Amino acid sequence: MPTERTLAILKPDCVRKGLQGEVIARIQKAGFKVLGMKQIRLSKETAGAFYAVHKGRPFYDGLVEFMTSGPCMPIALEKANAVADFRTLIGATDPKDAAPGTIRKLYADNKGENIVHGSDSPENGRIEVGFFFSDSELT
Repeated sequence: MPTERTLAILKPDCVRKGLQGEVIARIQKAGFKVLGMKQIRLSKETAGAFYAVHKGRPFYDGLVEFMTSGPCMPIALEKANAVADFRTLIGATDPKDAAPGTIRKLYADNKGENIVHGSDSPENGRIEVGFFFSDSELT
């Protein structure tokens, strides 16, 4: 099976709680290769552009506000079946609906502050990795 790329973002709540190492360890134990990782502070413009697909939805403004509330960590990941496997690893968007042992079930407080972003399709995985990383930043 060919490898796929997916983007993880350790969201501001993850960084604020100091859970980056624990979450990254779980990602690596699940067989993902880290191609690139950095800690950044999103501007409203950058967060708005990244989440533009959600513009006009009721949660959009709150999402942009949350994602700009503190540092976050985009991580470019690769493995076979990366998108589906990562979404299984992180669990449902709402932690109360997430399966036991998933990252969101273990660490997230609520649907709005749910620790981690994951790409929703292989195509979006490639697009999202490219949003945060140039080719020269990926190893």
